[in-house]
Amino acid sequence: MNVAVDVKPGDADEAQLRVDLAAAFRLAARADWHEGVANHFSAAVSADGRRFLVNPRWRHFSMIKASDLLLVDADDPSTMEREDAPDPSAWSIHSAIHRKVPHARVALHLHPPYATTLATLKDPTIHPIDQVTARFFNRIGMDMAFGGIASEEAEGERIAATIGNHSALMMQNHGVTTVAETVAEAFDAMYHLERAARQMVFAYNTGQPFAVIDSEMADAVAQEWQVYKGAEFAHFAEMKRILDRECPDYAD
Repeated sequence: MNVAVDVKPGDADEAQLRVDLAAAFRLAARADWHEGVANHFSAAVSADGRRFLVNPRWRHFSMIKASDLLLVDADDPSTMEREDAPDPSAWSIHSAIHRKVPHARVALHLHPPYATTLATLKDPTIHPIDQVTARFFNRIGMDMAFGGIASEEAEGERIAATIGNHSALMMQNHGVTTVAETVAEAFDAMYHLERAARQMVFAYNTGQPFAVIDSEMADAVAQEWQVYKGAEFAHFAEMKRILDRECPDYAD
């Protein structure tokens, strides 16, 4: 069984980072957050964040193993000339994030059903209507300038700039991205972002007015999520325990 730990910046444990990121791919597939063989995750292995792991091109999330992950350099454009070059959109988005967003040691980009549904709306705001939606109150970036499939350098640069100091980004007409210092935190943010989006879609479907929590209380609830920060690591560790029991080859 794999030890259920998550690598923090500075540990420089590429082997463990590979295991953690591979676990995130498998878990995303189980949750039906992926989109065919598209979408991509990355994790920095160097102190400056420029060298990072990313999934190989067009490999299904449910099959990815730790040893499959590509090690690339955000400052090396010749990466896309390699025989094993990553998907162009993965390079566009993740090389820019790892060059421009210091706190984004890990970046998960997905098109999960509920969050992407919100992203198709003219106003994709996640209103604070319960504890989970309140987690993101004034704490999510909004990229409202869709530029097509993100395969161009400018698109990646804009996405990275829009993240700012946030840990989550709603991308209109596109999907969502979460960033964090560890895989555990980025995974937990994605998990709760998709649940918050699901709550919003369910609430919209009732046709009834929202009972929006007032701003002061919503902010207090968002801050209280930090009191339970340890739960983010416990959540990911428990999910890895499930993988260890049911499909341990992810760590190979």
